[in-house]
Amino acid sequence: MARIPVTKTPKIYVGGQFIRSESGRVFPVREAGRGKREEGRGTKEAGLLGNIPQCTRKDLRNAVEAAAKAGPDWAQRTPYNRGQILYRLGEMLESRSEEMAEALVVSGASTKAAASREVSASVDRLIYYAGWSDKYEQVLGNTNPVAGPFFNFTVAEPMGIVGIIADDKFPLLGLLSQIAPVIIAGNTCVCLASQSFPYPAIVLGELLAVSDLPGGVVNILTGFRKELVPTFATHTHIRGLNAVVNQEEKKQLQLGAAESIKRVRARKRDDGLDWMAVKSQSVYEIRDFIEFKTTWHPIGA
Repeated sequence: MARIPVTKTPKIYVGGQFIRSESGRVFPVREAGRGKREEGRGTKEAGLLGNIPQCTRKDLRNAVEAAAKAGPDWAQRTPYNRGQILYRLGEMLESRSEEMAEALVVSGASTKAAASREVSASVDRLIYYAGWSDKYEQVLGNTNPVAGPFFNFTVAEPMGIVGIIADDKFPLLGLLSQIAPVIIAGNTCVCLASQSFPYPAIVLGELLAVSDLPGGVVNILTGFRKELVPTFATHTHIRGLNAVVNQEEKKQLQLGAAESIKRVRARKRDDGLDWMAVKSQSVYEIRDFIEFKTTWHPIGA
């Protein structure tokens, strides 16, 4: 008797745990280039990767609560410690590069050669931002000249919870390029994975779960943009948005953000965005999601 393979059960990663959508809804994701094959009298789905959770607004709100709980501890950690954790994540991704490349290929997001390059670039991206962990404050902050017997410092502080809406192009590298500068500054995030290619983000969540990253710092949801983008825009506890969207979604985010007063970093999906390019990584990506606090201190006190 032939053995029946066990199909994977993908789950979203929220608060350090793997959970299903509260609605119980799913949508199927199949291996690239496969549909259905005839078998006996009926049909059988071939190459089913799994039924991906179709998250709802309540799932998003739950993820925001998880990010809020993790926020104070993560923000209070030393920059050096956050850098160590991000470096460790890059180290783990390097050791599981074949698995991540296979996730990109099997989901149809990339060819084998391109997937290998994307995973390598993802590792380098994590190491790049890990290196900035204890340096960005010195670059972005300042000691300000004032007319009086005072020291005046501008220091960087995390914003809080940042919503991330991933690009369909480079579903692994793009997502990590949006996550890394956000969390290295002490923020937590709630991410909506690529709608077209969610499977690599599912595998990334499995990697995050066994890394040193505390649960709740990065939360990964899957589902449809049309259902979740409005809540990302209007949720009052989300303090910033780092999104790759079309023109209509960009307008929706900006209008919703105006009501809830949040910062929006929205890039257009079809605007020649290349996550492999060197210009896609910068200390100014970190600056987009920090706040600046000015401190006065009397000289001699």
